[in-house]
Amino acid sequence: MQIIKLREDYIKLGQALKAAGLVESGVEAKIVIQEGLVKVNGAVETQRGKKLVGGEIISYNGEEIKIEL
Repeated sequence: MQIIKLREDYIKLGQALKAAGLVESGVEAKIVIQEGLVKVNGAVETQRGKKLVGGEIISYNGEEIKIEL
């Protein structure tokens, strides 16, 4: 599991996928999120701009990312 430490109060879902290196670009992030391939806390999330805060877990393509404060 990868960990992303927040520098601000939140990070957007598309930015988190890019920061973790799971997608190459914002366009790729938009596509995989809209196709329902990304889960946040176990539920499919289709909003690229979803604000994530500490404690949330993203799942995509067999990888997990934990957001920490």
